[in-house]
Amino acid sequence: MRQEPDTHGAVEPQFPVSPGRRRELLALLAFVAACLAVAGVGGAVTALTVDDWYQTLNKPAFNPPDWLFGPVWTALYLMMALAAWRVWRHRQNPGRRPALLLFTIQLALNLLWSCLFFGLMAVGAALVEIVVLWTAIGVTTVTFGRIDRPASWLMLPYAAWVSFAGALNAAIWWLN
Repeated sequence: MRQEPDTHGAVEPQFPVSPGRRRELLALLAFVAACLAVAGVGGAVTALTVDDWYQTLNKPAFNPPDWLFGPVWTALYLMMALAAWRVWRHRQNPGRRPALLLFTIQLALNLLWSCLFFGLMAVGAALVEIVVLWTAIGVTTVTFGRIDRPASWLMLPYAAWVSFAGALNAAIWWLN
């Protein structure tokens, strides 16, 4: 660690960051930003109807409290970003690009579900779409596992939560 004087004569530690390390950190930030952007747009769409239309729906007994969704989704989006970043780091693996394309597709499908369910209030269409989303998550998870096993493990809580969300979506559709 080098130390150089600042403009006031005090010595501040300098932590050199290699260009490769800088690129990796920027990529991680980009994956986090992309996932949180999807979360933000999905949250904005959800906010349009969650306090009125959604509250009028009949829901099953296993419906969690509304306050739980934000923290759970935030954690899931961060794990998804970390998983994608771990795969991105395998630059020499020929499966990397297809895996990241699958990740992008499932991320878009994730946003589409919010648009269908909350934006358009189309519970049945959202139910059909969540099956497609769940399949895309499964394919992405398996593909990630071929490249970086911990990346696939990071996707498992997301797959589990979307499974639960699918059951919840189905129950809401049935009850309404």
